[in-house]
Parts: sequence; structure tokens; C-alpha cells
Amino acid sequence: MLKFDSCNIVFQEVPGEVTLAINLCGCPNACRGCHSEHLQHDSGEMLTVELLWQWIDKYGQAITCICFMGGDVAPAEVHYLASAVKEYSSGSLKVAWYSGKEKLPSDFSVVPFNFIKLGAYIEEYGGLTSIYTNQRFYEVADGMLIDKTSLFQK
Repeated sequence: MLKFDSCNIVFQEVPGEVTLAINLCGCPNACRGCHSEHLQHDSGEMLTVELLWQWIDKYGQAITCICFMGGDVAPAEVHYLASAVKEYSSGSLKVAWYSGKEKLPSDFSVVPFNFIKLGAYIEEYGGLTSIYTNQRFYEVADGMLIDKTSLFQK
């Protein structure tokens, strides 16, 4: 079961969306220079479908997207939770996943996602706002990943 540390309403992680970002624990990537090292530990509270539904009911029209920040320790669970969000919101909420892996698992379906970020944080390349970044932000359209990383770079 995935655990989470916190959640916040954010405006930069998914361009054009008001996003409830859920910070997941147990990150296995251990990126040098990580700005959220505390998320590498097996700590936090269990993230359940019922808790997601409570947040959706609580924030209602104030959010347009839910983003799972991490979850590389259990991508199948991230997929399950993303599907639950889509079903509970009748598709009205967009769903994003920020993964630190270079690519998706071979048997992973992107169907419940609208956006996926891939790539480990490499300190010398910077994050999504850097023109040198190795990370990629994709929009999911018809099962295909369309690179939209340039939306972060000014």
C-alpha cells in the first residue's frame, strides 16, 4: 500500500491546472540533490481510495487535477488510484503522475492519466524548468505520450 506525506494545492506542476499534489513516500530513486529527501523513507499515512474520495469531495470545483508525486515503489498502485480518481470524478478531474524513472514499466497502461512526468532528477541538468533537463513532461492523448516539457521553460 502506498503511503503519503502530505498534499497541497499547487499551480506549477501541471501547466494550466489547479492541482492537488499528493507527495508519496518510499521513493526508491535516491536522486542526488533531491529537494524532498524525506519522501525516500517508508513513513507517512496509508493512501486509500476512500481518502482520495474525501479530498475530491472536500476540494470539489477548486481543483482540476490530481497529481501523484512519486510512487515508483508501486506503479501498479499509482495506476489503480488514478483509475479510481477518474471513475469517482466521472472523468472530470485530470490525473498526473510524476515518476523519477526513465521510462514506464513495460506492461503499464497510460489510459487513466492525462499527464506523466518521467526522469530522475540529475542535479547538473536541473528540473523541468531547465533547458538542459533530462526530465520529460508528457500529455497523454489517445494512448500516446506527447512531449510538453517546453511548457515549463521560459
